[in-house]
Amino acid sequence: MAGTRITNLQSTVKPPVIQAPQRSTATQGAVQMRIKNSPSSGDRLSQSKSMVLQETDLPQKPISRHRRNQSQHNVVVAGAATFEPLVDLKGEIMNMAKISESGKKQRKNWSSVWTVLTSDQLMFYKDKQETGLKPGGKADVLQLCGAVIEWNTEKSSRKNVFQITTSTGSEYLVQTDSNSTASKWYDAIKKTVDSSTKEGFPLRRSNSTDYLPRHSSLPGYGSASPGVKQRNPIHRRSINMFGSSKLKHSASDSADKNGVKNRLKKFIIRRPSMKTLQEKGLIKDRVFGCHLSSLCEREGTTVPKFVRICVDAVEKRGLEADGIYRVSGNLATIQKLRFLVDEEEDLDLEHSQWEDVHVVTGALKMFFRELPEPLFPFRFFQPFVEAIKIKEPKQKVQAVKKLIQQLPKPNHDTMKLLFSHLHKVLAFSRKNLMSTQGIGIVFGPTLMWPELDAGNMAVNMVYQNQIVEFILTESQEIFNLDRK
Repeated sequence: MAGTRITNLQSTVKPPVIQAPQRSTATQGAVQMRIKNSPSSGDRLSQSKSMVLQETDLPQKPISRHRRNQSQHNVVVAGAATFEPLVDLKGEIMNMAKISESGKKQRKNWSSVWTVLTSDQLMFYKDKQETGLKPGGKADVLQLCGAVIEWNTEKSSRKNVFQITTSTGSEYLVQTDSNSTASKWYDAIKKTVDSSTKEGFPLRRSNSTDYLPRHSSLPGYGSASPGVKQRNPIHRRSINMFGSSKLKHSASDSADKNGVKNRLKKFIIRRPSMKTLQEKGLIKDRVFGCHLSSLCEREGTTVPKFVRICVDAVEKRGLEADGIYRVSGNLATIQKLRFLVDEEEDLDLEHSQWEDVHVVTGALKMFFRELPEPLFPFRFFQPFVEAIKIKEPKQKVQAVKKLIQQLPKPNHDTMKLLFSHLHKVLAFSRKNLMSTQGIGIVFGPTLMWPELDAGNMAVNMVYQNQIVEFILTESQEIFNLDRK
């Protein structure tokens, strides 16, 4: 009777026609033995259906990737070696700056690029039309295998900046103004890095031939966003299916961390001082932004060479230029000139790229503006203001002349050269349309300012302009210049 109910039920409920996986004779015998020993017909029915269904149709238990679970059960799971699905992001404008290539530092120049993320690469194109090119064409390709990605707030003042360091030591900064977009790209790139990096992949330290053995020993690695801590995915890659691997992995991590700490400690102890680096020529003093006395002492003169070169160039071909010192030159060209001067390269202002005399005058004004202490030292600011308030002309001239004679030698000689030059500029006022008042407005805030921004800024500016105008008008008497 039971056999009749089973037959009728099987004929009513027809299972889908699915080929059963081939089983060995021993397996089939085991199944038949379970059917014979089943206590009821209902159990035999459910067990007969399990012979028809494939293993993929059955609900599977979630695979635990924790190292302790794997080592305890000592079971090789078929899906344990597969990585999590990648998140592909294609076609979005990002800001990128390459600051190092194979350990060699580069100038940080931000550029807007079309960014594409693949399974193991991050590619930067100049624009969307270049995405159709073959890989390696005009695109900047980052190999993410063995790379390190981390948020960075020290190498740029922009917000939402993260740094990618490749296995060859190249460093890239990636940024976007949207916090959500930056976090989305950071998470996707980090997941790609974790998935493509193989166990034991060596990382080379920037500017060094040393190799870092493991990501987990790097500070800051593993944070998905600033202030948010995530589980380090290194545990997933370091799974070993043999129970004895647990102790070895812990010992390796400890050794790696101690090795990095020891190397950092030795580096900090033996790092040279700034003076030593300057004596060896590894760090050179700049011209722009250097103290006037230090620059003159280094050059063995009382007037900076750059000031003399600029003054000579203007007097040779710029005294009749319309709006000389008032008209601004091209800022990019001025910055290029500044860079060459700071790198102590040979400077020839007669070259065609410096043919615009306003570039030369702009660089000269920038030199005086960037002095840590102005040409009129801080302690002389108030005495000059008091002297300019004197009503009697002769007393005013004597008071200003006495203050200028008390200036340090580099300040005095540089000021004498500059005002003698400006006096020549004023002699061509009919052609260059520059007046005493115009020169005072330009050079007042450039040559002197108070150490502390105390008091009324507008009043201070009035005094600054008046002092420069007065010295320019009485320059022959104050500096004992030859009258012509």
